[in-house]
Amino acid sequence: MVCTGHRGRRGRNRGKPSDPGQARRAPAAASRAAQGFRQDSSRRRCLDAAPCRLCTLVFSRLTLRLIALPEAVFLKLFSPITIHGLTLANRLCVPAMVTRLSGEDGFVNEEIVRRYSAFARGEAGLVVVEAMAVHRSKSGPLLRICGDEFKPGLRELRRKMAEAGPSRVAPQIIHFLKISRSGWRQKVSDLSIAEIRQIAADYAQAAVRARDCGFDAVELHMAHAYTLSSFLSKLNGRRDDYGGSLENRLRLPLEVLEGVRRAVGSDFCVGVRFDAEECIKGGYTSEESRVIAWRLAQGGADYLSLSAGGKFEDAQPRPGEPLYPYTGYSGERTMPGANHPDGANLPMVAAVKQFLRERGCQTPVLASGKISTPELAEKVLLSGTADLIGMARPLLADPMWPRKVREGHFDRVIRCCYANVCKAKDEHFQTVTCFLWPKGATQAPLSEDQEAPCWPQGAGLDASIRQGRVTLSWRQATDNEAVYGYDVWRGEGGELRRIAAVPAGLLAYHDATVVCGVRYEYEVKAYDLAGNRSISSNRVCVQA
Repeated sequence: MVCTGHRGRRGRNRGKPSDPGQARRAPAAASRAAQGFRQDSSRRRCLDAAPCRLCTLVFSRLTLRLIALPEAVFLKLFSPITIHGLTLANRLCVPAMVTRLSGEDGFVNEEIVRRYSAFARGEAGLVVVEAMAVHRSKSGPLLRICGDEFKPGLRELRRKMAEAGPSRVAPQIIHFLKISRSGWRQKVSDLSIAEIRQIAADYAQAAVRARDCGFDAVELHMAHAYTLSSFLSKLNGRRDDYGGSLENRLRLPLEVLEGVRRAVGSDFCVGVRFDAEECIKGGYTSEESRVIAWRLAQGGADYLSLSAGGKFEDAQPRPGEPLYPYTGYSGERTMPGANHPDGANLPMVAAVKQFLRERGCQTPVLASGKISTPELAEKVLLSGTADLIGMARPLLADPMWPRKVREGHFDRVIRCCYANVCKAKDEHFQTVTCFLWPKGATQAPLSEDQEAPCWPQGAGLDASIRQGRVTLSWRQATDNEAVYGYDVWRGEGGELRRIAAVPAGLLAYHDATVVCGVRYEYEVKAYDLAGNRSISSNRVCVQA
């Protein structure tokens, strides 16, 4: 747009802004926009002159629009990152989490494909598929990658995920020790040297299968209560070259990492997930985990994914059930619930990354553990605490989380409330689902292409005051089963905030929190199972 209506006022207005708001410097987004204007020589004279009121208004609104773009707000979160030749479109990752959708045979099935295709459709930068066993020991529902017979299903899973979205995909591969309902469990001190060497060989063969199936990377599970983590633990009771000192405890994990690297070649991305702290009495702390991270990076790990806790040592036994490693305090640190602060594990992550950077190591570090909002994720990245953000439960609740946030549809995000119902289901060996999904659903509702609810004849929102409370009533939204509920918004002359969610069957709300003499404004929005919200209803004002 070129302004021509102010040339006669050029001398009079020089050095004096025609609008008080122009005296403030526009942010970087506006500066870039201005540079784009200046590249056109036909517009240069216009920009040199003091703009008229119309140009000032248009340009200021353009600036505000640029500032409001989600990419401008979360630039780091949605910036690409390259890890050992593998480029991720953004810094959001889905860490491996159990689904219990697989059968005990370990083969990929349709429910598994649907669960992970949803993550790919949501466009997370990296999706780590739940742990797959590298050996044939009996277990509950668990995917397996311990033989070539599993490759067709895994290859189909990767193909379906590629069709669904651009996410990069890595299977997490795991070795676990035996456990029984009687309470007995195998320990690392029970393993022979031959069995230890077989573990390293199993990992290498599984990693090759992962590459053959078309996966973009492979992640080695060295966290929580499982075999490699138990070797790393300070409670490792072996009295040979695989126990005692930290150097000895690192021996098998490093042998596994080096064997995998030799097997898959130098051009394939290999990540490691391990505990930044064991969170048990006598376990290692961040003092040792920093050294573990350093040695793993030196040993060839292309990224380090940090977790915490999840140990058998403080698990709470239940009669007749196998021990579950996430029932004690250490399990709470693995999956911090609503009673924990956001970013509960970030101090440990920061200590590890600082230790690496002080030694010139640039291996990317992934942080996880109740990083609940895009604002917190962006802050973690900008502060240098981590390079990648792992969100398991938030993306279980809403697999479309990354895409919705990137596109600015914040009000459509189904937000995890950290009730840990998913954890409880896993604990009782049930299919892992989210408390926020519709009752009985085994998959997150995905209807992003469905039209949002609406009121064809208007919402007809009405308000009345009786006995010290405001009663709202409105018409039913779109007459179909997709409407899941209504959000009630309230303000006091400023921004409106959501104060309540009303089930679809109710078309009224009673607000008993009003204060006498205050003027309130109300709106209502309908939403469907996927969090798609209607436009706002008519706004009503009422004096309490």
